[in-house]
Amino acid sequence: NRWVMIRLNDLLRLSEEQASIAKIKFNKDDGNENPIDIYKTNPSLINRQWLYWRNKNRYFNVGQIAICLVKIRDGYWLLTTVDTVDKELGVCKGINYEGTPFKEYKSYFGRTIIKFHKSFPAQGVDFNTVADELEVCQILPDTFDDDDFPGYDRVKLLYPQLRSILDRGKKDWIAALENQKAVYLITDINTGKLYVGSATSDYGMLLQRWRSYADNGHGGNKRLKEIVDSDGIDYVRSYFQYSILENYNAKVDDGVILERESWWKEILQTREFGYNDN
Repeated sequence: NRWVMIRLNDLLRLSEEQASIAKIKFNKDDGNENPIDIYKTNPSLINRQWLYWRNKNRYFNVGQIAICLVKIRDGYWLLTTVDTVDKELGVCKGINYEGTPFKEYKSYFGRTIIKFHKSFPAQGVDFNTVADELEVCQILPDTFDDDDFPGYDRVKLLYPQLRSILDRGKKDWIAALENQKAVYLITDINTGKLYVGSATSDYGMLLQRWRSYADNGHGGNKRLKEIVDSDGIDYVRSYFQYSILENYNAKVDDGVILERESWWKEILQTREFGYNDN
């Protein structure tokens, strides 16, 4: 069988006139934030703030077609929107444009992965200059999230990731956590302080325990509540990370989990130097 390359415009089918006024913006890690991580929790922020942000250069003109690609890893990009640019706001170093997504392409947004080797420094380029090199390598069955359950020994979630997984009801994560007892760790990546907790049948297993942290940031724990009360939930959103120290199936006696929780508090000295109160 002969291999046939499928290009982005084989999906979009832009006319010659449309292609001539289309422009792509390539968004990637700027050293402070990685847009693909932001996309997984807030896709609309990418399509507005990252696509339409202007520093010095004017990327678009009113009436142009704006195509947003977000870097997943070297050589691979995610299509997040194709817009008509409706308005320029006259803003420098801020969001300078407003646009309307093409409804006919909506099913491709967040699902289409493009293979393209970007060898130039410019973020924004005319569509026709790269159109022949934009290879469609995959159309995902669902919106890109790149956060399938990795196994209990590889769980490492920042608060926004945890909240997103629970809000979206990610089936693989729900299945992994809902009947699991565990000793878990919360890390304040700003200060390095630790909190050791446990999930038992009394607290609805690990899923319900972590859901309580997602709901209010503290899960009812005294010292964590003090942080939320003094610094707000935004502190938790920015700095709290969740991982699993030990996991157990539902048949293990709660007393075993509580004993292991105490062991880890002693080993990590979280009562003396962390956030554990008892």
